[in-house]
Amino acid sequence: MRKIVTALAVAAVAAGTLAFVPAASAAQPETAGYAPPSIKWGQCATPSLKKAGAECGFLVAPMDYAHPAGETVQIAVSRVKHKTAQYQGVMLVNPGGPGGSGLGLSVLGRNVPRHAGDSYDWIGFDPRGVGASKPALTCDANYFSYDRPAYVPKTLQQENAWRAKTKGYAKACAKNGPLLDHIKTTDVAQDMESLRKALGEDKINYYGFSYGTYLGQVYSTLYPERVRRMVLDGNVDPRKVWYQANLDQDVAFDRNIKIYFGWLAKYDNVYHLGKTGSAVEQLWYAQQRKLDRTPAGGVIGGDEWTDVFLQAGYYVFGWEDMAKAFDGWVHRGDWQTLKALYDKANTPGDDNGFAVYNAVQCSDVQWPAVWDRWRRDAWATHVRAPFETWSNTWYNASCLDWPAKPGKPVAIDGAKVGGALLISEELDAATPYSGSLEVRKRYPHASLISAPGGTTHAGSLSGVACVDDKVADYLATGQLPKRVPGDRSDAQCAPVPPPVPAPVATGPQQKADAEAKAAAEAKQSLLAGLLRF
Repeated sequence: MRKIVTALAVAAVAAGTLAFVPAASAAQPETAGYAPPSIKWGQCATPSLKKAGAECGFLVAPMDYAHPAGETVQIAVSRVKHKTAQYQGVMLVNPGGPGGSGLGLSVLGRNVPRHAGDSYDWIGFDPRGVGASKPALTCDANYFSYDRPAYVPKTLQQENAWRAKTKGYAKACAKNGPLLDHIKTTDVAQDMESLRKALGEDKINYYGFSYGTYLGQVYSTLYPERVRRMVLDGNVDPRKVWYQANLDQDVAFDRNIKIYFGWLAKYDNVYHLGKTGSAVEQLWYAQQRKLDRTPAGGVIGGDEWTDVFLQAGYYVFGWEDMAKAFDGWVHRGDWQTLKALYDKANTPGDDNGFAVYNAVQCSDVQWPAVWDRWRRDAWATHVRAPFETWSNTWYNASCLDWPAKPGKPVAIDGAKVGGALLISEELDAATPYSGSLEVRKRYPHASLISAPGGTTHAGSLSGVACVDDKVADYLATGQLPKRVPGDRSDAQCAPVPPPVPAPVATGPQQKADAEAKAAAEAKQSLLAGLLRF
């Protein structure tokens, strides 16, 4: 999935990937025999963690849990301790990706209303291969450099250029050695179990966003007796990891970008990009074609243009920034703002997140092994969903040549898990709503909160009181919305609201909207690793 990462976060082949690989059992003998050393806590290097009074350290874990006495990895961990006399245990947090850095998320507890997070030790961590963990994965730091080959391969030459590029990336990743064979979701779940042991806890609490929901599903299937409370926001459909999930995602993002174009049309008096969604859409694709021919500033081509606006399909956060960049380019030739947005999302010169994304997804399961299958599915999907289908195809195409043996997905089963709170906006493109309904079926003691009409991915703790108060209730007392019969959500809330451009908003509501927006964007800055999955 495009950084579902990420974010994050998601389509179809019944006879495809999963048919080739039987689901693994839920047995986990290797971890049971490993006793991790205690974590040596010290001062954190990150200013935001220092300010929050966090402690930092490293969890030492086996590279390969089947050989616990062999080579090790170091998992970077942070901790913000509980602030109340009533201690409710540790709360591990994962932001998604895969490949998102979670080290800074030990501060997330302060976003929970009514201080309901204060009774937990909040634990942020960079999964193996990520960020400050050692070793950190990297393959080709300049993979997202500027003016790349056109995403949509209109000629065989363009197709071959991208195939060579994705093959080259896979080949470059081979330098990471044994880590490539031991960075699956199951490996990270075992690291979580080692982290539980190192912290001296009988059970963990867990808060997972986007891909982090799949990590939570895997952990709770392997270690159901070790789960106390679990919040899963933006749920990955366990039936569709990972090839099918990406095709579904292509269709959903195409729907959501049209919703964004409609929003731009609504505020044509501000941005002057078209009075109807269709008019804005036509202008957007015209600019893409123009940039394919002549990159703006020699750097922002049609690919980079697509990537700049991909975030609009993930979140309503950032809609105004993208609108200003669109307006500035069309009306004033300002390409520098486009470049700044591209750099922020794609970080040319640092491919750690992308490298881990590939390493996890390409080795979690067997992907289709024949390029003709990829090409056929991409063109069939592109016909009805042209916005990101081919960009997403190339984003994942290194899996075709990945230099590590694929694993077998865990058969997700939450029947033994005492409870969980599931959250999803119903037009989430990165992890479509059907995934949350499927997870609800597999976790009979869970409850699902949905937001009809909402397009934001993994948006809890963003200032929507209806959602956030239910999170607070669950963390404070274990109270879940009452489960209702049928294949539907158990409670409904309003979605994260789209922004109102400043020149249009007036009166007291303007201040309230600005405050809500600031709070939401502060939370989203913590979850930057979500982008794409």
